[in-house]
Amino acid sequence: MPIWQQLLKFIDWFIPAGAKLERSERKLAQNFVFTHLFGPALSQSISVFLYLSDPHPGFACWTVIVCIWLFWTLPFVYKKTGNLQLSALVSVELLACTSLFGAYYYGGVSSPFLPWLLISLLLGFFYLSERPILVLGLFTFNILGFVLAFLLWGFPDRLSYGQLSMVGWISILSATIYMSWMAIYYANMTTMRSELEIEAERHRETGIRLRAAKDMADKANRAKSIFLAKMSHELRTPLNAVIGFSEILLDEVEFDGKDSRKKMDLERINSAGKHLLSLVTDVLDLSKIESNHIDLRIEQFDLNEMIREVVATAEPMVAENENKLVVKSPNGLGIVLTDQTKLRQAVLNLLSNAAKFTQEGTIALSAQRRKREAGDWIEIQVQDTGIGITEAEIGKLFQNFGQANRSTSSKYGGTGLGLALSQKLCALMGGGISVSSEVGQGSCFTIRVLAWMPEQQQIHEDHSTSLSMIANAVAV
Repeated sequence: MPIWQQLLKFIDWFIPAGAKLERSERKLAQNFVFTHLFGPALSQSISVFLYLSDPHPGFACWTVIVCIWLFWTLPFVYKKTGNLQLSALVSVELLACTSLFGAYYYGGVSSPFLPWLLISLLLGFFYLSERPILVLGLFTFNILGFVLAFLLWGFPDRLSYGQLSMVGWISILSATIYMSWMAIYYANMTTMRSELEIEAERHRETGIRLRAAKDMADKANRAKSIFLAKMSHELRTPLNAVIGFSEILLDEVEFDGKDSRKKMDLERINSAGKHLLSLVTDVLDLSKIESNHIDLRIEQFDLNEMIREVVATAEPMVAENENKLVVKSPNGLGIVLTDQTKLRQAVLNLLSNAAKFTQEGTIALSAQRRKREAGDWIEIQVQDTGIGITEAEIGKLFQNFGQANRSTSSKYGGTGLGLALSQKLCALMGGGISVSSEVGQGSCFTIRVLAWMPEQQQIHEDHSTSLSMIANAVAV
C-alpha cells in the first residue's frame, strides 16, 4: 500500500465511524486531523529553543511547551465527541491563548508568537464560518486579557531581542508552512465547489429539458390516446355492420352442398369481423383509460351469479384445446358493489389467455371474498397447467402490446393488449393483478379488487394513482 494511502487510513481513524459526512465535510475533517498532527510537530522546535534559551525555564516556558503538546490531543477530542466545530473552537482558543501567553512572557508586542494570533483568527473563520460573531468575540476577549495583563504588570524581560530573533525566524517559517498548506487546501476546495456548481447547473438545465420533453411526450400520448379512442369508435360502426350482415346471410341463406365454400367464406368474414371488433374494443378501452375518459359503472350484483355467467361464457373457448375447466367458488360470496362489466371483462381475459396457452390440461377458476380491516376484497384466481412464464418475462406481461417473447406471439397470436387492459381496469376498481408462474408447469393470475366501492368515488384516475393502487392491492 502506498505511503499516502497508509497516512490517509491513519487520519480516517480519527474521524468518528458513525459520522455521515458528505465529500466536502470529510475533506474538512481530514484536513483538521492532519494539521493538528503535523502542526504541533513543526512547533516543537520552538519548545526546544525556549527550553534551551530561557535561563530559568519555569512556569512560563513549561506552559508554552504543554500548550503546544495539547494540540496533539485535539484529533482524539474530535474522535470522542464527533463534533468538528467544537473541536475547532477548542483549537482556535488554545492557539490564541498560547500565542498571547508566549508573547506576554517572550517579547511583548515584538514577540515571534504574535503571528500565530493572526493564524488563530483565520482558522476561526475557516472552521467556524457560520459563527463569525463567536470568533470575533473570542478574539476580542483574548486581546483585552493581553492588554490588561500588560497594564497591570508590564512585560517580563526574560530573553533579549537578539535571543528572540532566532525563535522568530523559526516561528515565521512554521507559520508560513502551516498557512501555505491551508491556502492550498482552500484553493482546492474552492475549485472543487466551482466544479460542483457547474455540474449542478448542467444537471438543472438537463432536468428542465427533460421536464419539457416529458410534458411534450405526455401531451403527444394524450393526443394519441384521444385519436385512437375516436378512431376506434368510428371503426366499430362499419365492423358491426359487417358482422351483422354476415350473420343475416348465414341465418337466412340456404346452402346446399355446392355452396359450402360460400358458407365457409361467410363464416370466415364473421369470425374475422368479431376478432377485429374485439381488438378495436380493447384499443378503445385502453385509450380511454390513458386519456382519463373511462367511466366506472358502479352497481350492486351477486358475485356467485357473475361467476356462473363467466363460466358459461368461457366453457366453449376452454374446450377448444381439449382443456378441462374446474370451478372453485363457495356459495354465499354475497353482494358486491363495483363495475360488474369491467370485472367480468378482466376475468374473461385471464380465462382466454389460460385457454390459449394450455393444451389438454386443466384450468381452475376460484373466487373468494376476503375480509380486511380496511374493507372486503374480491379475490378471483385463474390457474392453468399451460406453458408457464419465466421470471424475467413476467415484467413484460402488463405492458401495452407486451407479450412474454416473440415466439409466443408468432405461435399463439394475440396483440398483448388483454393483460395490460385488465390490469388497468382492476386498478380503476381499487386493486390489481398479480402473477406467479413456472415454465412448463403453468401460471396463476390473481385479481384483487375492492368488494365495496363508494358510488361517488372519483372514476377518472391518473396513471400514477393507478400504479399505487396496484401496488397496494398486491401487498394485501
